Amino acid sequence: MVKEIQLNDTKIKITQYEEEKEKNGIQISVTFYVTSDDYHDIATLLYKGTFDVIVPERHLEFRGTIQEYSTSITNLYEKGQIGEFKLTLKEGTK
Repeated sequence: MVKEIQLNDTKIKITQYEEEKEKNGIQISVTFYVTSDDYHDIATLLYKGTFDVIVPERHLEFRGTIQEYSTSITNLYEKGQIGEFKLTLKEGTK
């Protein structure tokens, strides 16, 4: 099971990973947890929208763009909160 991805220079520990090969490239979907302490950094990173994506355990690297994004909690600025994030990235899209 894949336990980590990297978006640009940021490593993210994940709890779920799915990978699909499509005619125009790879699409991955991941689930991960974000604490209130890490929220600002992750939100700032995800705001960029397009990343150098690395999946070390699959020897996979591509330039990917967010296709879907959701979180279980909307106010992670409140101390002690943990949110579950779901993210789908697709290769070669803008």
